[in-house]
Amino acid sequence: MARKNPHLGSSFESWLDEEGLRKEVTAAAVKAVIALQLAREMKKKNITKQRMAKLMKTSRAQVDRLLDPQNGSATIESLQRAASIVGRELRMQLV
Repeated sequence: MARKNPHLGSSFESWLDEEGLRKEVTAAAVKAVIALQLAREMKKKNITKQRMAKLMKTSRAQVDRLLDPQNGSATIESLQRAASIVGRELRMQLV
């Protein structure tokens, strides 16, 4: 007789909660989305990474880290500066 899957019918979010991974996964996903949105806006406005670094008064390496969806080391301040440069606004809220 086949064993019944205890996760059958449960949500991915509930599994993340059970494993204690939800906060980490959510933070990584948010950073990845912001990085991709910044890269898209830079492309629309023809802003190179080198130009972005100059406008942000930082290094090209820092811009690379900022645009890397896997790198979670970006500060809120640097994300806000980058968003402003591409004509966008970074919004955060507690829910």
